[in-house]
Amino acid sequence: MNFADEIVQWYLTNKRDLPWRNTTDAYTIWLSEVILQQTRVEQGMPYFYRFLEKYPDVSSFAAAHEDDILKLWQGLGYYSRGRNMLKTARMVQETYNGNFPDSYNELIKLKGIGEYTAAAISSFAANEARAVVDGNVYRVLARYFGIDEPINSTQGKKTFQGLADDFLNKKTPGLHNQAMMEFGAMLCKPKNPACGSCPVRPGCQAFKTNTVNALPVKLKTVKVRERFFNYFLITDGDTVLMNKRGENDIWANMFDLPMVETASVLPLEELLKQPEVLNVFGNMIRATEVSPVHKHVLTHQRLFVRLVKIDNAPSIKPHKNWVKIDVQKVPELALPKIVFILLKNIFNL
Repeated sequence: MNFADEIVQWYLTNKRDLPWRNTTDAYTIWLSEVILQQTRVEQGMPYFYRFLEKYPDVSSFAAAHEDDILKLWQGLGYYSRGRNMLKTARMVQETYNGNFPDSYNELIKLKGIGEYTAAAISSFAANEARAVVDGNVYRVLARYFGIDEPINSTQGKKTFQGLADDFLNKKTPGLHNQAMMEFGAMLCKPKNPACGSCPVRPGCQAFKTNTVNALPVKLKTVKVRERFFNYFLITDGDTVLMNKRGENDIWANMFDLPMVETASVLPLEELLKQPEVLNVFGNMIRATEVSPVHKHVLTHQRLFVRLVKIDNAPSIKPHKNWVKIDVQKVPELALPKIVFILLKNIFNL
């Protein structure tokens, strides 16, 4: 047996019983694939169940309001995924009469579906011979064959895709892809891989050359930017002043609070004297409470966020995106995770 066949044998004995593995329904598989992008199975599983329960088919998903999708997505991050899913569902409803396509060539046309997702859905739903290459597969191939080509370089992507295509079992591509992905997720892990129980260890170049921890190689292209957000809570007990974020935004169309960004974490007294604060709230502002600073890590940004409760600001300069929301309605809003954390205890979210 070649190494791919060995991995399939391992998979048949050790695989996790995950719900999307017991169906060939393209819609269900699509839900799981998008939800689990850059998300651990343990974190994504509850979201998968909630979405499938509320939207059991693509037609019900397509009829949803974006606010409802974002609310259900809250805490999962990368909110563009949720927005793209809604666009995809509506496209499927319109173009395919609610029948989710399962061929690669049709799937690749849909919003938010790239080569990996199209290959995954088509192979799992229709047994189409498409090799799936995700982070787990990159890692398995890089280690077994000892390849130090960066996986996020143009040449690296071609190299690994070509290798995956060569080893794909054309008769059972869905099973083959599931096995490769599961092997990388459960045994050939990024840290502390279980080399001692690995069935393909005898042929693994990384094990032979003691380079397991060095592979795969990835170019460092992301520069993390630090930002400091000061959110202001302004409420009369019945309503709270909220900010509706715009379309072209990392948290597009979600709600947060009036906010002033500063160059660093400032003492409260100094914060209230900042020109940006004075311009919005005037010089009669009085703060009665400050939350601790919360650190929130995004892909390209590291946010330091706190909440300032305003007791008196008689001359607030209105903003076009600010709206007063009934306090009872706050739990229904789609909020970025960090804002949800800040407001959780205040509004019993």
